[in-house]
Amino acid sequence: MKILVPVKRVIDYNVKVRVKPDGSGVDTANVKMSMNPFDEIAVEEAVRLREKGAAAEIVAVSCGAAACQETLRTALALGADRAILVESDADLQPLAVAKLLAAVVAREQPQLVILGKQAIDDDSNQVGQMLAALLDWPQATFASKVEVSGGTLVVKREVDGGLETVEMALPAVVTADLRLNEPRYATLPNIMKAKKKPLDTLKPDALGVDVTPRTVTLSVAEPPKRKGGGLVADVKELVAKLRNEAKVLS
Repeated sequence: MKILVPVKRVIDYNVKVRVKPDGSGVDTANVKMSMNPFDEIAVEEAVRLREKGAAAEIVAVSCGAAACQETLRTALALGADRAILVESDADLQPLAVAKLLAAVVAREQPQLVILGKQAIDDDSNQVGQMLAALLDWPQATFASKVEVSGGTLVVKREVDGGLETVEMALPAVVTADLRLNEPRYATLPNIMKAKKKPLDTLKPDALGVDVTPRTVTLSVAEPPKRKGGGLVADVKELVAKLRNEAKVLS
């Protein structure tokens, strides 16, 4: 079985995100970038499935600027066998990414696509669902456990009411949740090996996909700072504030 794992290059989760002074977007100049944490979980799950003998090849794919090669090299160091970069300097929105991934799936013919449930930069939570719709494949989102048995996939997924277990036929799309696994660290030998693993580059035009943005960002602003709490003298004053001030704020 071949597994395709899409990964995204995002601002590192330890970095405080800052808005540009003109409000046109987020400042990414001289900012540490890394692989989206949920995608890292997806790579780890693909590697574990291969270690169990359920998969034979893992292909990592990323869509974006040339700098995304660094993210793909990280995926290769974590255990992916080869990588594909769909290089574009355009502002790739979720639908465009889903269409690019669908085109890559058509070329690679994987039996399973595992990706993070969302990216921590835009929190859209759309690509996995859009990809499954474009491919007309069954999907299991927010996966906390994945098991493969022959041509069947059993996924335990997190829902509002608890856990839900679904079974589906392959090929399928799975989006990884936080509790699916704990990703391993890339060892130095694997980092060195990753430099020699194949990394192919494609263009959206070669895949027949129009990546022109469909929405325009008018402005970006930081959320208002939260006001500090206050002290009350007694329960009577607290009840009065809850009755009057809290009601106004709500």
